[in-house]
Amino acid sequence: MKYKNLLALLTLLSTSTFCLAQTDTLMMNNEKIACSINEITADAVKFKYPGEEMINTVYKNTVQKIIFKSGRVQTFIEATSYKKVDKVDDYDNITTTSVESEIKGLFKLGDVSAKAKGTTTFSNQERVKARAFKKMKIQAAMMGANIVYLSNQRSEGNKYGGYFQSGSSTETSLTGIAYTNQLPNIDEFKRLINNKTTFSVIEEYKMWASDSDVTKTTSQSQFVISNIINDNGIITLEGQLSGVTKYNKFKLARFNNETFSIYYQDKSTVYNYTIQY
Repeated sequence: MKYKNLLALLTLLSTSTFCLAQTDTLMMNNEKIACSINEITADAVKFKYPGEEMINTVYKNTVQKIIFKSGRVQTFIEATSYKKVDKVDDYDNITTTSVESEIKGLFKLGDVSAKAKGTTTFSNQERVKARAFKKMKIQAAMMGANIVYLSNQRSEGNKYGGYFQSGSSTETSLTGIAYTNQLPNIDEFKRLINNKTTFSVIEEYKMWASDSDVTKTTSQSQFVISNIINDNGIITLEGQLSGVTKYNKFKLARFNNETFSIYYQDKSTVYNYTIQY
């Protein structure tokens, strides 16, 4: 009897290994898919699920690599070229692009905008432009993004005044959309908080529309979670944040093994809070 049970177990394992070896593996940003790769185009990967005939398509921006059943591995630079933004201070890692195809398949987080103006008619235009990009990247980092699609950019140079006309300094205005190539995993987040509901806030980031930089301060506030909502991968935390009475819904920007961060926007002011488990 023991011999028959052992034989059955070995047969099952062999069959499972054989079946696994007959499929390709699509390594996405948020999941792993066993499938059969049909075609790789300039911007997409086409595949079929085992036992199905329908062809599915995913953008290459969301694919890290393919492990073919032959053992060959193909890595996609489209997904691996984006840098990680682990905290607001990593805003320099934000990628900006004006090419629409580069954000296909990514996850939209929200709109961002920034404006910077020189102080005199002798202000350096490139420095003013750099200030505007910095402000926009900080906003995106506060939201949990690592890519910004630049939808509009307007720059004006210095205009020197005359007898009948006053001068004006250089100005840059930017508008865009913040994206991420990898959303926070709700199951992993729930595992880390381990049914806990009350947490300590350790840092606060705040930036007004008129600010040239973000304000970072230490905090001793509390955050209490009453509900966790998953809206197509965008995680919203309902709860109470000390000192904030106007809002009770906050977006989860990111998390690691020690902390998580939330953000919300009040008109043109963006807030981000770092919270300990």
